[in-house]
Amino acid sequence: MGQKVNPISLRLGIIKDWSSRWFARKDYADFLHEDIKIRKFIKNKLPFAGISAIEIERVGEKIRIGLHTARPGIVIGRKGQDIDRLRTDLEELTKKEVNIDIREIKKPSIDAYLIAENIAQQLVRRVGYRRAMKRAVSMAMENGAGGVKVTCKGRLGGAEMKRTVWYRKGRVPLHTLNADIQYGQTEALCSYGKIGVKVLIFHKIIGADTGENLGTDVIS
Repeated sequence: MGQKVNPISLRLGIIKDWSSRWFARKDYADFLHEDIKIRKFIKNKLPFAGISAIEIERVGEKIRIGLHTARPGIVIGRKGQDIDRLRTDLEELTKKEVNIDIREIKKPSIDAYLIAENIAQQLVRRVGYRRAMKRAVSMAMENGAGGVKVTCKGRLGGAEMKRTVWYRKGRVPLHTLNADIQYGQTEALCSYGKIGVKVLIFHKIIGADTGENLGTDVIS
């Protein structure tokens, strides 16, 4: 179970919350596809902003978007011009009123998605996969992670056959439901094919009634 189930979905309603928070009856499919479009648009618009997660809430005809980013300055822009432009573009895309909250990631080196993205970028630049993975694991442990597991799968190093290589340091209790485990995955588009990168980071054991987001500040 621990190896095949997404650790976030396994903990939903226990210590994790949904990344999209709204309720719908007839418009469920429309809202779902609109959320996918919003996330793709933001990722394409801000590829270098270090965006780890995008949370979407709906209240009536209003949409509230929370951006977890390691580089809030890139999102906000000079005198707030970039975030105003992003808000206008999203309102044109959705035809609804949009509010954006920026939540700064204080420690990008222990954010699972940002680590996976960093490894993928190194693989595209032809950095050795073993070196990239070991460096990411070491940096995460040095910055306070309780445990890290990094997995790369594909034609590693341009090999003829795909294979899976993983490194783990510390403890990653996948079966403990109140263990705060962060999960991130992405793909490296190399010249010899795609390489999948998955990262699991264990922060700490928390109570079943506290679903806190670790390592973030809200910038209003």
